[in-house]
Amino acid sequence: MEPETPSAARAEEKARALAGFQLVERLLLIIIAVLTLGAVGIELGRVVQAQTVNLADILLMFLYTEVIAMIAVFYTSKGSPFVYPIFIAITALARLIVLQGKEMAPQNIVFEASAILLLAVAAMIILKVTRTPGA
Repeated sequence: MEPETPSAARAEEKARALAGFQLVERLLLIIIAVLTLGAVGIELGRVVQAQTVNLADILLMFLYTEVIAMIAVFYTSKGSPFVYPIFIAITALARLIVLQGKEMAPQNIVFEASAILLLAVAAMIILKVTRTPGA
């Protein structure tokens, strides 16, 4: 039996490290999915108890949906995984604007709406670049 060369040992070490990181990543995604579903259940319970649904509740459900969709994209490899965090940020900013309502300073609304516009443009660019053949 020949002793391993340094490059073969290094390649094996890299493979083990990568497998370890992938395992941790998958475990964290499962934990995130379970916690997200738990949060959905809590929110639905609150809505049922209050017997009312408002726009902030709907936007919160969209946030939860986007988190689950981001996990699904990871496992199906369909779409650009970079776009889903942007969608989550857009929804979160929209929810923030709705929750702050009339008490919010007008310039803050402009700043947050501008952030939404910037994120939307970034999402469009990412989608266009990832779908362009030969890019």
